[in-house]
Amino acid sequence: MTLRLGDQAPDFTQSSTMGDINFHDWMGDSWCILFSHPKDYTPVCTTELGAVSKLKDEFEARNTKVIGLSVDGLDDHHGWAADIESTQGVALNFPLLADVDRKVSDLYDMIHPNANDTLTVRSVFIIDPSKAVKLIITYPASTGRNFQEILRVLDSLQLTADHKVATPVNWKEGEEVIIVPTLSNEEAGELFPDGWNEVKPYLRLVPQPK
Repeated sequence: MTLRLGDQAPDFTQSSTMGDINFHDWMGDSWCILFSHPKDYTPVCTTELGAVSKLKDEFEARNTKVIGLSVDGLDDHHGWAADIESTQGVALNFPLLADVDRKVSDLYDMIHPNANDTLTVRSVFIIDPSKAVKLIITYPASTGRNFQEILRVLDSLQLTADHKVATPVNWKEGEEVIIVPTLSNEEAGELFPDGWNEVKPYLRLVPQPK
């Protein structure tokens, strides 16, 4: 199965370090970041799991749940969690799925035969509360993921969902945003009564909504 942006995120029930998880029920009305790891006890992923655990408050402030996945079993997961705490200085504080049967890996197209025919690639999915896939990124095994960038994209997606704005190149929190082109000027006037800076008819800048 190949997932594309806008597709419904596949549901599943799978064991994790925090008990069995029925994915859609577990998400509830939250946003979600699902990210995969090739296997346990890999060095780059060890640093990532620690970094994500340190961002717990940032994700909670954005109504976002985080869940990881590796193709190894729970015994290995718990041993790896101990290593993460001892090397990264923080305990794993979100579920790590045990995907020994590759069920979730197959549902989310995480096995890429040209990279490795048994291990998952290092993918990131952002899923909105309606269970629609809003972002997919796949990294090579050698490059650690940039979770500050993932937070930035999450902020952008939530602004679009809540306020009908898009974010320009290299946008950062607090900077100007763009009224989405699908809004007519009349519709934009209702949402942005203080007006906007019309650089071009299709490029209308407004302060970031609070």
